[in-house]
Amino acid sequence: MDIILLKDLDKVGDKYDVVTVKDGYGRNYLIPQKMAVIANATNMKKLDDLKAKEEAERAARLSEFQEIADKLKDVTLKIGAKSGTSGKIFGSITSIQIANALQEQQNVEIERRRVKLPEDIKTLGEYTAVLDLHPEVQANVNFEVVSE
Repeated sequence: MDIILLKDLDKVGDKYDVVTVKDGYGRNYLIPQKMAVIANATNMKKLDDLKAKEEAERAARLSEFQEIADKLKDVTLKIGAKSGTSGKIFGSITSIQIANALQEQQNVEIERRRVKLPEDIKTLGEYTAVLDLHPEVQANVNFEVVSE
C-alpha cells in the first residue's frame, strides 16, 4: 500500500514522503492515527500544495533560524549528570537533554530530532552538538557535562 506520511516516523520515512507499507499497518494504524493518507491522485495533488506552503513558511522563518544560530554560537551549556569517581557518567547524554538545556538556559525551543550528537557521550567533559535548524542553517552548540 502506498501512503503519504503526514509526520516524521522513525524507520518509515519523513513528513510528506510517499512510502510503501504493509496493508494492515497502513489501514489499521497509520491512517486512523492521522499519520498518513492513501497516495491516490487527489492526495498527490494536495501533497504538492502542502509542500509548497510549508516550504514558504520555512523560508519566511529562515531569518529567525539564523538569529538562533548566531545566539548559540558563543554559548556553552552546562548539563549535570551523575558520575563515578573516574569521570564516567551513569547512562549517557541524549538529544532530549540537550534540547531541555537549550530551553531552560537559553530560552530556545528546538525539536529533539534536530539535535545531532557526534558520538555517545558517556564521560564528563566538553562536547559539541549540531543543530539542523533549516536545510540552509546549521548551528554548533557547545556543552559541558559536569558532575552533579
